[in-house]
Amino acid sequence: MNTIALYDAVCLKASRHTTYSYSTSFSLGIRSLDRRYHDPIHAIYGFVRFADEIVDTFHAHDKATLLQRFRNDTYTAIAEGISLNPILHSFQQVVNRYGIERELYDTFLNSMDMDLRDTTHDLGSYEQYILGSAEVVGLMCLRVFCEGDNALYDRLRTPAMRLGAAFQKVNFLRDLKDDHHSLGRTYFPGVDVSRMDDTTKRAIEADIAADFDAAILGIRQLPRGARFGVYIAYVYYLNLFRKIKALPTERILRERVRVRNRRKLALLTTSYLRHSFGLL
Repeated sequence: MNTIALYDAVCLKASRHTTYSYSTSFSLGIRSLDRRYHDPIHAIYGFVRFADEIVDTFHAHDKATLLQRFRNDTYTAIAEGISLNPILHSFQQVVNRYGIERELYDTFLNSMDMDLRDTTHDLGSYEQYILGSAEVVGLMCLRVFCEGDNALYDRLRTPAMRLGAAFQKVNFLRDLKDDHHSLGRTYFPGVDVSRMDDTTKRAIEADIAADFDAAILGIRQLPRGARFGVYIAYVYYLNLFRKIKALPTERILRERVRVRNRRKLALLTTSYLRHSFGLL
């Protein structure tokens, strides 16, 4: 006989498949978390990914209407505790179980809406976009990791936001060419991509390095079951950042920098040894 538990499992499988299909780096990080965190983080990733796909991929459709429908469906799913959209069903379970505030997923969806309207940013809109597209995603994950410990959440809130910001800014550098040429977007404020030089690139990199430095202080204080998985994601992105940093601006303007799978496995091994011996 079919039960709601079976439906829940089918929906979670959709969220897991979404993560595995879209991101090998985050899949690796999630696998390195304690098992009890796997499904909630997959559910958050699935929600974030589907919203991002609306604004970045569905060019033949009315993206504004689709995003508004997705927002409304999100609210309904959370209020009713069920959705026929498997991704939203899994997400509403996490929101309701861990007490994720509406402010967090609202702020995220607002940033997705910005991608429909804004092609360039000043400092204010850039910071607003980083907050919504990355920092609040870190906070949603932190709600899961803290499992109701509000004191721990408050203590780690700022480092979690800085980690999300670091990841997003590295993505901006990595995707500079595609964002500019394919989507017509420039995220870094006051930067003319067609005239970007090494001085501008170094200034952006200094800002990212400061985010990474702040983030590691919080990672060291995470619950043990969460620490290694988050550290893996941190190490991967730090390695990608260092690879981008070593290249001249002209290279990142014509190619998308990647970390090879063999390198990712090597990072996993060394990170595990550092974590096991308390060397984070």
